[in-house]
Amino acid sequence: MVSTLNSPSTLLLVEDDPMMQLGLEQALGDYAQFSVIGRTDNGLSGVEMALSLKPDVVVMDIGLPRLDGIAATERIKAALPQVRIVMLTSHTAETEILAALASGADAYCIKGVNVDRLVAAIEAAQDGAVYLDPQIARRVLEHLKPPIPRESSDLPLSPLSQRETDVLRLIVRGFSNPEIASELFLSPNTIKTHIRGIMNKLSVDDRVQAAVVALRTGLV
Repeated sequence: MVSTLNSPSTLLLVEDDPMMQLGLEQALGDYAQFSVIGRTDNGLSGVEMALSLKPDVVVMDIGLPRLDGIAATERIKAALPQVRIVMLTSHTAETEILAALASGADAYCIKGVNVDRLVAAIEAAQDGAVYLDPQIARRVLEHLKPPIPRESSDLPLSPLSQRETDVLRLIVRGFSNPEIASELFLSPNTIKTHIRGIMNKLSVDDRVQAAVVALRTGLV
């Protein structure tokens, strides 16, 4: 592994398929910014290892023996709220996706995803973003939060600039901050500035609420 000035982010893999587990370790091991410090095949052991190893990120399946990934995520987040949880699963039912996010998961990826997109999901989670696989983003965001109350539905939203609209459109599509920066040929810091501007203008507290407002009001 190529050395870097900064210490690599530590990863714990919780996956019950041995071949998938090994493949993930090898694939993510090719990225200098990551270090896989543990792997296990069941949710209960995953919780125990997370509490012991305190990784930066846990890559978690849902359909796990002994303790499912949603319950495992709840336990890890309750004890270590700073640990980021990236769900990597074949489950695409809306109820399971919403339950995973409600349990504290920071990202949700569908198995079979390109490893570069998984890396983007991990980095987005570390950056404090909520990452949803583009395959599920729109239909999930429509149900993720209730409508944000306004004094009147006729009150206009503060107008977004063209660049803010471009950023918001990519947020709705499930792009992470680095992906948005690459797509729009802007720096990550500029993207963060635009996102803060979007949240201020839409009177929301995070990216997910911004995406919900965009979908409900037809902004994108």
